[in-house]
Amino acid sequence: MSRYGLAAGAAALLLVGGACAQEIGNPKDTEQWDPKPAVVTPGATDAAAPSDAIVLFDGKNLDQWVATRDKGPAKWTVADGVITVNKLGGNIETKRTFRNYQLHLEWRVPAGTTGSGQARGNSGVFLAATGNGDSGYEIQILDSYQNETYVNGQAASIYKQNPPLANAMRKPGEWQTYDVIWTAPVFDAAGKVTSPARVTAIHNGVVVQNNFVLAGETVYIGKPKYTAHGASPIKLQAHGDPSPPISFRNIWVRELP
Repeated sequence: MSRYGLAAGAAALLLVGGACAQEIGNPKDTEQWDPKPAVVTPGATDAAAPSDAIVLFDGKNLDQWVATRDKGPAKWTVADGVITVNKLGGNIETKRTFRNYQLHLEWRVPAGTTGSGQARGNSGVFLAATGNGDSGYEIQILDSYQNETYVNGQAASIYKQNPPLANAMRKPGEWQTYDVIWTAPVFDAAGKVTSPARVTAIHNGVVVQNNFVLAGETVYIGKPKYTAHGASPIKLQAHGDPSPPISFRNIWVRELP
């Protein structure tokens, strides 16, 4: 054997020795047995609510929702298992308040919808509604299928803050799906942000927001900023654009630690 062969053999022995050295010890020292994760029964499909979900709309009624402006009964239309926006009825929001959660909802822009830009199937889901009107943190809903607009205002954007990583729109008339992980902001006793809001969002199976850190609440004009708040409702927007109203179905939420 050449001196080069001896050198290669010695190197191999060193590698084997290193691997063996790393295995010295008891593997049980790094096993964790408690606390055990909660058992959650998944839905029959990925879109169906799992066993620990709070169902916000099951196709029957708006019992989980109120009108944002006066906290009276939500005035949107329910028919054939679907909620349709009543633009004159204004925004609606959940009766319950939430902090961190997983949200699933489905929405549809009508086939043959009219308009262009922001005036085409406009709505939004506010992940934390902090007051009346459009206050809060908004993921945009819009018909962005072959419809140009500013990219931080198209579907699946964090409105006026962050464009989506991809345009995953289906055609008008087809159902769109949002799956969202929301981490609420944390404030100290003086109202200063100690941990900003974060959002991960999946649109029709495509990651469009990846743990994005929000600079504050959604604003139409100017820069976003934070105002201290606690647990908040989830809000759906009745936008005043002239296009036909959009619809929602199959909305559920899972509270997270």
